Amino acid sequence: MRAELAEFLRDRRSRVGPADVGLEARGGRRTPGLRREEVARLAGISVDYYIRMEQGRGPRPSRQVLNALAAALRLSDDERNYLFRLVGEAPSVVSSREVPASVLRLLERFDDVPALVLDVKYDILAWNRMAVGLMGDFGSRSEKERNMLWWMFCHRPSVLETEHGRRFAKSCVASVRAAGRYPGDPGVRALVDELGERNPAFAEMWAAHEVQVQRSTPKRGVHPVFGELELDCEVLLIPELDQRLMFFTAPEGSPTGKALQELRNWDRQT
Repeated sequence: MRAELAEFLRDRRSRVGPADVGLEARGGRRTPGLRREEVARLAGISVDYYIRMEQGRGPRPSRQVLNALAAALRLSDDERNYLFRLVGEAPSVVSSREVPASVLRLLERFDDVPALVLDVKYDILAWNRMAVGLMGDFGSRSEKERNMLWWMFCHRPSVLETEHGRRFAKSCVASVRAAGRYPGDPGVRALVDELGERNPAFAEMWAAHEVQVQRSTPKRGVHPVFGELELDCEVLLIPELDQRLMFFTAPEGSPTGKALQELRNWDRQT
């Protein structure tokens, strides 16, 4: 496997130019792509260590080194997984903020229910018109404010005062734990630190170490136009991107079901 790893690294290094990684091309380059020392610097490892890998020598690289090399060489998700398999490691799941066009089309097909696409730490990446009607205009919020945990624990902590609100919040926190990215993901770490400092309720839930992937949970809230709503929150996982599609439904003919129908009509008129 060392020979295959060495060949793969050399090939992918030749495909990445200095401009691709924000480097200025200086001096004559006899071969295309990055220099070995440039890859090493981008990955945060020693030049000697990287040279030994390209020569099929040296120790087996750690997951941290593999992730750093994948970022430095601008590998796709499939290429990253292949890199991990070359050294006998399980593929590294990568959380992507880019929502595939097929998922966006599916999102819009839910024209009668509010639907969102979220990443592993509950950043809201995409939404449909019904979600805007239910929860407000996400496009007018900053990226930091487009996070469901931040919204519940910092912007609207009053939702935690009800049993349903607290239960929903707990399920979200447990789902972040279940993603297995703590403490290695700096984005999760930063979010956990901030929420823990700003809201003791979050610190308490996080310290409980509950682990459960969120799939279905009830959610109750009050809409400024349609009043109290009792919704079923369903979550579909998109495992290859570490994303999830969340949508809110209610039984047809129920008070909330009728409110969603009114919301749909109202949204089309605004």
